[in-house]
Amino acid sequence: MTVNGNGDDSVILATGSYDHTIRFWQAHSGVCWRTVQHPDSQVNAMKITPDRALLAAAGYQHVRMYDVKSMNPNPIVCYDGLGKNVTSVGFQQDGKWMFTGGEDCMARIWDMRVRSVQCNRMFQVNAPITSACLHPNQGELIVADQSGCINIWDLKSDKTERLIPEPGVAINSIDIDADASYLAAVNTEGSCFVWSVSQRKSLEGVIQVNPRAKLKAHSRYALKCKFSPDSVLLATTSADQSVKIWKTSDFQLLSTLKLGNTDPADPPHGWMWDCEFSADSQFIITASSDCVARLWNIETAEVKREYSGHTKALVSLAFNDSV
Repeated sequence: MTVNGNGDDSVILATGSYDHTIRFWQAHSGVCWRTVQHPDSQVNAMKITPDRALLAAAGYQHVRMYDVKSMNPNPIVCYDGLGKNVTSVGFQQDGKWMFTGGEDCMARIWDMRVRSVQCNRMFQVNAPITSACLHPNQGELIVADQSGCINIWDLKSDKTERLIPEPGVAINSIDIDADASYLAAVNTEGSCFVWSVSQRKSLEGVIQVNPRAKLKAHSRYALKCKFSPDSVLLATTSADQSVKIWKTSDFQLLSTLKLGNTDPADPPHGWMWDCEFSADSQFIITASSDCVARLWNIETAEVKREYSGHTKALVSLAFNDSV
């Protein structure tokens, strides 16, 4: 991604907020070109479909699908009737199905090739789901919950494996890198756990993972973890108002992205709720509770653009700059 020159239709950036709106931005200029009302609830999580046509927004008891390119203010598909907050949403790599996880302790698979919006598979865990991600082989859904458990659900065999890095400490976010080499998780105590992912499966037919690193990543709540597309970096975000960038070669700290208060009277910049890397892994966009999204140059740790317009905490974003 470059940050000079004119806007580019190939770049999709959307932010979701507690102000019940979704805003679409020109990533290069910082100009908001479209605002969609999301009146039913705050937006908990968002994801762009693999074909870049739709944006999925997860809220309270529902997922709404919006047309990315048009100015249509209304969702074109609505998935309703889910229990409590939907906290995670994502897609199979060809867009054949969508997965969701929520505070009703259920992970769900939704077939997107049929007109019906009925869930066709479900997996129940023992505590509210905080995060879910799909293995790059498209065969395992990994689900984390508030009890501190990570569940690996093999979609073919329907068997599961469980990881409990710190019993009773809620996992806030999980991610697996594009090479399927590492699985990462962050929890409410600011710790980040990393496992090496084996190419071999257990006797039960589920992927095997082995502890690789435990990082005391943050002094407060860790909120999100995300691997870069090239699998070289791992980002962790936190209530301590920072994003930390770790090298996956040795899981040592590369840099800390944090705004300094130049004036003691300035308000704090707020919790860093979400982040997304650019396709070239050189930039990262963050969502913060100070109502602003920011584009950072990872190498220089400098803010290159700010996206300002929300009136309440900005807690989720979706970004795609793949050509």
